[in-house]
Amino acid sequence: MEIKNIIFDLGGVLLNIDYNKTIAAFEQLGIPNFESLYTQAKQTKVFDHYETGKIDSTRFVNQLKTMLPHSISKKEIITAWNAMLEDLPSERLEFLSAVNKAYNTALLSNTNPLHLEVFHEHLRLVHGQKSLQPYFDGVYFSSDIGLRKPNAEAFIYVCNQHDYEPAQTLFIDDSLQHVEGARHAGLQSIYLATEQTNVIDLLRPLLTKLN
Repeated sequence: MEIKNIIFDLGGVLLNIDYNKTIAAFEQLGIPNFESLYTQAKQTKVFDHYETGKIDSTRFVNQLKTMLPHSISKKEIITAWNAMLEDLPSERLEFLSAVNKAYNTALLSNTNPLHLEVFHEHLRLVHGQKSLQPYFDGVYFSSDIGLRKPNAEAFIYVCNQHDYEPAQTLFIDDSLQHVEGARHAGLQSIYLATEQTNVIDLLRPLLTKLN
């Protein structure tokens, strides 16, 4: 079926991230099994609750602090949590502008206030933008909407906000479980293997309207 709408993930698709940096940072602070608590593929409830707005940043940091030596400060915890965040290449923003002229586009990201604070600061300092709103019809963060991928409700929520027909909507993510969740919700979806390609090279052959 013809694609009319595209929903993008943020981290790993547009924003470069490295989960291993946060895992390593917490292991250095004193949680040797952090990878069993949080990875790209799975995470425990405290992270789910934070990403869906059920707990705030203070409570999240305090819960992590209970797993660490008393000498570890809240600032060190926040720095370790944000260690995974890298850069947003300017060519991806330029590409988004072109895509948005040919397709309806939206952003759906599992994220949280601490990461968003760092990301928006990077966006402001490096790209001169306060947010990603100019590049999309809508921007949806799990901590704001109370829904997270791979739950079908998250995808349906975004589609309903803009009257996107799921069957005509393409979703792109670098996590297989989220791609499968989108398919269960009736969307077309593509897994972006970031070690093999990037979102621009992945989409360019599909976006004949841009040629």
